[in-house]
Amino acid sequence: MNYDFDLFVIGAGSGGIATARRAAEYGAKVGIAEFDRLGGTCVNRGCVPKKLMVYASHFPGLFSDAVGYGWGSVTSSLDWEKMINAVNNEVTRLNGIYQRMLDNSQVEVIQGYAKLVDVHTIKVGERQITADKILIAVGGYPTKLNISGIEHAIVSDDMFHLKTQPRKMVILGGGYIGSEFACIMNGLGTEVTQIIRGDMILRGFDHDLRSEIQQGMSNHGINIVSHAQVSAIEKEGEIFQVKFRQDGKEEDTVIVDAVSLAALGRKPKTENLGLENTKIQLDQGAIMVDEYSRTEEENIYAVGDCTNKINLTPVAINEGRAFADTVFGGKSRTMSYENVPTAIFTTPEAATVGLTEEQAREKYGDAVKVYRSRFRPMYYTLAGKEEKTMMKLVVEQTSDLVLGAHMVGNNAAEIIQGIAIAIKMGATKANFDATVGIHPSSAEEFVTMR
Repeated sequence: MNYDFDLFVIGAGSGGIATARRAAEYGAKVGIAEFDRLGGTCVNRGCVPKKLMVYASHFPGLFSDAVGYGWGSVTSSLDWEKMINAVNNEVTRLNGIYQRMLDNSQVEVIQGYAKLVDVHTIKVGERQITADKILIAVGGYPTKLNISGIEHAIVSDDMFHLKTQPRKMVILGGGYIGSEFACIMNGLGTEVTQIIRGDMILRGFDHDLRSEIQQGMSNHGINIVSHAQVSAIEKEGEIFQVKFRQDGKEEDTVIVDAVSLAALGRKPKTENLGLENTKIQLDQGAIMVDEYSRTEEENIYAVGDCTNKINLTPVAINEGRAFADTVFGGKSRTMSYENVPTAIFTTPEAATVGLTEEQAREKYGDAVKVYRSRFRPMYYTLAGKEEKTMMKLVVEQTSDLVLGAHMVGNNAAEIIQGIAIAIKMGATKANFDATVGIHPSSAEEFVTMR
């Protein structure tokens, strides 16, 4: 049968675009559908604009640190509108780059919502398209609490379009997105209260990493309210009353001028895709795929945040390229989900790769040995600040293998990226010990811990 496309991709986020371009390199005729701007969550509503705001939030601290090094004190104020416009202009620039890349790869971009009619047919608007292979890469969306007044709250996507800077803000939940935004807004001068259900932020990460970040956030002035459940949001004029109960006590209230739901998680965007017209299976809304990103339909695949795998942009890109290499390039390979590094762009910053101490002890028991270091980096000595860096290696003593590495402190992401290569290659603690450190640096601590 003749199809319109060899591959049709639903969703032009990072994973979808990477897949489309790689398949086109192998000579496939590729089409891609997107109802929004090119680049998906990461470029438009996530990694890129968020990291730019992280940078912006660090300048007050840098101004203060400079005084200890002999620079005169600086009095400065944030032009919120200018910052937001600059961030969004950069996003627009990246949208154009993605369009040019797809054009250069001869991938046809079709604007609109795509829906599966059957296993080889997709409808985009009024246009009906056929394809031999179909890839679903529609990503996810932020979720909301089912409480009274939830319509008054914004989600993480809205943070990049606030017209004015909130003076006081509540962030609900303790995930990495909410914790990052709590630090961003605090650094920019907003008074931040973060309400979490558990005792600590960042559930699922290493305990020491969680503890260190939370302490650092508190030291920087963020009010973290733990063991609390939000019951309602009430609007009175231009302010909001966020009502909550902590540890089962009487209801308390925080009065703010903005409420964010940045940390309450994301769900796969799998509704209204026409999946009911296929045999594709879902697991709590996520598309179930095998190690080759294949669904229950042998010609339909899925990658990225809409699947039941790890929800990270580089993972979606690697999944998509592995699919294209296998199906169109004749180079069969799969995505490895072991030792995937990740970063948390809070202040202080954190990054991690491999097993947490808790995971390692559950798997290897008493054979696990932990090496830990906590110190004040040289940078802060003249600045006169008590900022701390924490580094941690989790080792299985029988094999001497380093199972995990965790860091909280400046440049954690840059440092852990290099450490991740060593752990991915099976480095032992002896290999770390035999490596000469770069002095003076914080990174050298990873090869000097005893």
